[in-house]
Amino acid sequence: MQKSTHKIRSIMAASSGNLVEWFDFYIYAFTATYFAHTFSTSDNPTIQQINAFGVFAAGFFMRPIGSWIFGSLADKMGRKKSMIISVVLMALGSFMIAALPSKNIVGNLAIILLLIARLIQGLSVGGEYGIAATYLSELAVEGKRGFYSSFQYVTLIGGQLLAVMSISIMFLFFSIDDMKEYAWRILFIIGGILALGSFFARRMINESATKLHQNEDRGTLKALCKSWKPFLIVLAITSGGSLTFYTITTYTKTFIENAGMDKILVNNLFLGALFILMIIQPIFGYLGDKIGHKNSLIIFCILALVGIYPIFALITKNAQNSSYLVFILVVLLFIILSFYTSVAGIFKAKLFPEHIRALGTGLGYAISNAVFGGSAPWIALQFKNAGMENGFFIYITIFIIIMLIATLCLPKKSELK
Repeated sequence: MQKSTHKIRSIMAASSGNLVEWFDFYIYAFTATYFAHTFSTSDNPTIQQINAFGVFAAGFFMRPIGSWIFGSLADKMGRKKSMIISVVLMALGSFMIAALPSKNIVGNLAIILLLIARLIQGLSVGGEYGIAATYLSELAVEGKRGFYSSFQYVTLIGGQLLAVMSISIMFLFFSIDDMKEYAWRILFIIGGILALGSFFARRMINESATKLHQNEDRGTLKALCKSWKPFLIVLAITSGGSLTFYTITTYTKTFIENAGMDKILVNNLFLGALFILMIIQPIFGYLGDKIGHKNSLIIFCILALVGIYPIFALITKNAQNSSYLVFILVVLLFIILSFYTSVAGIFKAKLFPEHIRALGTGLGYAISNAVFGGSAPWIALQFKNAGMENGFFIYITIFIIIMLIATLCLPKKSELK
């Protein structure tokens, strides 16, 4: 009983820190439309958004470096210490963004300073994913690993939900003009404070039971090279999965706003939809344990191929006249996504031995996210700006097909012990 209590406490502490880090990270994505003009010298709203989301994408390019640094640290010295350091970096990045001067004060330097702060946050989140996925998978028992690991995305999505909820609360006290002028900074201050709070929560974590000290080459790229086949599989699957994840959970909000729906209404709509997405993760994780994690990924690929474009087309058609239907359509996108997110962490962790598990899981995820995940809103807006918005969905389809092929190559044998 006591052992079970410690395990639950460790999972909750690790997950709460994960939630705070992702809240800090997503506050940027969901407030970019309000502060884009603060840092971009262009008068074109679309160009302003492209610049802001370009910085959002740039933060993802620090993820491979963060996953390498923190993944190696986690495999060499333990998961706990690495998670503590990563959340401190996130707090630093959030406080920096809150205090940044605008273009009216420092000109083009404003966007450069914003970029630096985002790179720090990208470094932090780059380390976060692999360590959290590894830690949760190692605490779980056979037959329940999908269920346990799904809590990583419960808290990841919870971070998004908290970000959207915070914006909704802000609108109770501030107007849209206030948000554009200064109020958006308050959210980054709150994020920094919460990140510091999670520092203390993570100090209570129990280290997962591993035998890392038995491998002298633990946490090294040399050791990871011996597992190059599963690493390539992780890259391919995560490329399609991350592209779809950020398209559905991040760009869809901007897409609906650009289709003509009121921004406050869109924010409230996403608040409800993200709550549903969060609470169904353990359900789909449990389902993944029953039908097989590989089968769950295959179902996701098939549903994404046949469903994403028609759903987005229906959103465009109904954005200005039926908010209820748009809400249902967003939830449908989230249901499709859940076949991936609920098992995303565990399928990666299962492919690597424990002495390179955090490094392999995190680095494979981070590289794919850097190239295809964080760039999704920016690429979508580029297609829109060029008058070829539907071309973005062809882009998604190509990578889903690649993901499906890689999923079919997943081995039956698991490395996870």
